[in-house]
Formats: sequence, C-alpha cells, structure tokens
Amino acid sequence: MSMDVAKAENRSDTLIVGVTGGIGSGKSAAAEAFGALGIGWVDADHVAREIVMPGEPALAAIVERYGPTILNADGTLDRRALRARIFDDETERQWLEHETHPRIRQRLLTHLERLRSHGAPYCLLVSPLLIESGQHQLVDRILVVDVPREIQIQRTLARDGVDQRQVESILAAQSPRERRLAAADDVIDNSGDRQHLLDQVARLDAKYRQLDLSSTR
Repeated sequence: MSMDVAKAENRSDTLIVGVTGGIGSGKSAAAEAFGALGIGWVDADHVAREIVMPGEPALAAIVERYGPTILNADGTLDRRALRARIFDDETERQWLEHETHPRIRQRLLTHLERLRSHGAPYCLLVSPLLIESGQHQLVDRILVVDVPREIQIQRTLARDGVDQRQVESILAAQSPRERRLAAADDVIDNSGDRQHLLDQVARLDAKYRQLDLSSTR
C-alpha cells in the first residue's frame, strides 16, 4: 500500500484489511464469507447507524439542523429522508460528513481494538467510504470488491427500493471505480456467482493468514 500514514498508525500483531467497493458491489457478502472462515469484521455502515441512534450526539445535531420531521415516529432517524436531502445538496452532504465521520472513526477504533484482542491473524474493516473518509488510515491492506457500474445499479435498485436518480447520486458521491482499484492491494471480482466469490475469499484468507505483517508497514 502506498499510503504510509496507514502503516504508521497501526501497531498491532493483527493485520487489518480494509474492504471497500461501490454500492451494490457485495462488500457484505464478502465479509460474511470471511466470517464463515472464522474472521471477525466491523462494518462502517453499521457503525454509522450506531452513532445516530436516539440519545447519540450526532442525532441531536441532525435534528437541530433539519427539524423533528427528519425522525420516524419512534424517534429514530428517517434515513431515507436524510439521504434524499444530502445527495441533492453538496453543502448538506459535507455538513453531515463533518458531523458524523469523526464519531464513526472513533467508534471504529473501539471495535477494531476489540477484534484485535481476540488474537485472530487478521480482521476486516468494511467500509464503502474507506478511501474518501480517511478510514484507510486505520488499515494495513485494502481489498476492493469490484463489479461493473451496470451491476451496481441493477443490484441497488433491486435491493434498496430507490429510484435510479438516487442510485446515480450515491455513485457520484463515492470514489470512482478507477480510484478504488488504483488504491487496492487485492481485488475480488464479484460479477460472477456465489461460488466464484467464495473461491476468491478462500484464496485471500490463506494469503492473509501467512502474510508477514511487518511487510505491510
């Protein structure tokens, strides 16, 4: 990896692999496949939900900015309403990132320390914004789960129930495919069937278990 700051920040016997990819690429499916081989992971998307739960400071800031209509009836964040606001407005997206990314980072560090304490040879940080958010600084290697743009759109439309305009906005907010691939130490091609994914995960698992951590820094 060319990002020396990542190598400088991690000082542990546990290799941390950052898993990233565009929306609809199958990052979670890849993480679950690693999990079936005994590897733990933390998902930045899950942490992003944690830090906007009721009672969290980030949720209070969001309500202060947008008003109580940004909440569901049970007091939780209406994520679809928030997504519609920020992806049409660069200023609002930047505000939200400024408000949430530092909190996400700190929570990720807490989860990674927990995973390291288990003594596994490596663990995963799964994040769609690994590169854009600076979270690559927390990992030793970058694994990109890659699919063509057309597949990203098809899978996201089928999975999330959003319209194509929103999918295009999300894609525009994420790193271009070429940038992710340029930053990658390893790549999984997830345009095939599940067995194709599992075979690639098995090969990478064997590689990561044998990797000399000192060579990544």
